[in-house]
Amino acid sequence: MTLDQTPELFWLAAVTALTGVLWMPHILQLIVQMGLFKAMQEPTGIHPHDAEWPHRATRAQYNAIENLAVFAPLALLIALQGLGDGLTALAAMVFFWARLVHFIVYVLKLSYIRTTAFLVGFACQAVLALRLFGLL
Repeated sequence: MTLDQTPELFWLAAVTALTGVLWMPHILQLIVQMGLFKAMQEPTGIHPHDAEWPHRATRAQYNAIENLAVFAPLALLIALQGLGDGLTALAAMVFFWARLVHFIVYVLKLSYIRTTAFLVGFACQAVLALRLFGLL
């Protein structure tokens, strides 16, 4: 069985790809700080960072993974059931941008914008869930 590319599936792929690369800033900062070989030698994976932002980047990455676990099944079910329309496509697109903004402002320690971006992403998930339950 194959699914035609729907906007919801496109944005699911984009969110998944984004989430898959959010570890990079944390590791790149560690390599700059410690050097490549020393950064790779710690078997526990717990490295001291001179800066606080890499720790925020890690927390933002974990949050992105947690939200992907909610968004992915919603987007897949929308596509599988053929319930997608302009509203669900918009919600999926806005979810991607909200997650990108969330990561950036989390790293920059802009808590009010971070919370707003998180809530926008949650609202997008709610749109998809409500559509699945026939409430939108």
